[in-house]
Amino acid sequence: MSIAITGATGHLGRLVVENLKNTDSAASIVALVRDPAKAADLGVEARRFDYSQPDTLAPALQGVEKLLLISSNEIGQRAEQHRNVIEAAKQAGVKHLVYTSLLHADSSPLSLADEHRATEADLKASGLPYTILRNGWYTENHTGSIGGALAGGAFLGSAKDGQISSATRADFAAAAAAVLAGSGHEGKTYELAGDEGHTLTDLAAEISRQSGKDIPYKDLPAAEYAAILTGFGLPEHFAHGIAGWDADAASGALYDDSRQLSQLIGRPTTPLATAVADALKQA
Repeated sequence: MSIAITGATGHLGRLVVENLKNTDSAASIVALVRDPAKAADLGVEARRFDYSQPDTLAPALQGVEKLLLISSNEIGQRAEQHRNVIEAAKQAGVKHLVYTSLLHADSSPLSLADEHRATEADLKASGLPYTILRNGWYTENHTGSIGGALAGGAFLGSAKDGQISSATRADFAAAAAAVLAGSGHEGKTYELAGDEGHTLTDLAAEISRQSGKDIPYKDLPAAEYAAILTGFGLPEHFAHGIAGWDADAASGALYDDSRQLSQLIGRPTTPLATAVADALKQA
């Protein structure tokens, strides 16, 4: 059985490949990437694969039985790009397509959700056996700002006291690998999130505890937070996106207590304290 992973040189893709290398499927992993040379260190077969060049996709999927479609990072182009991959998978005879969607994509207020809803609809209409992994928030989305918080003396955001059920990329990668290497997942949609929710105040307190510095959480109106992010050099549309996602978190958009992720991976999700400790080593 051949298992292929799109975006295999990305943060999540690399972790999925490493997880699969520890399973019985290790000899039949295919990395689908824009530049195969950058996948040399993965130690698996690499094929050129560009979501935006549909004519090249089906040939790259020849012989692939299971395909992990990791959602594109090109917001605004993703629905079309994913549609290209789904059509190519049909042409190539892929037997099972697994897609990384968004937590509660069918009802989420996040601006990211529309493209995921479109892809889920395309997938269901395709006739392909599928599994939808609705990934919650990556803990790294917030711990990646720890260095800036330490330098600035506060952790900034717009999430108020909203509970965020985040999990690490390693947790989500383990879930994807479990589905790809396992059986009985066809037709299922999993809501994947961390076992324990936390607020950004909780995160700031954990940063303070581990760093020995007083790093309070400073909650800001979304427009003000976006302006600060723009001042840090982020593109304006992305800054407004981040601030808006925080604001949605304030109303519970990033919370889920079903624990489907830990059930799928057979272990608890990574605690916030561990994720903070890992991030502080790199801050």
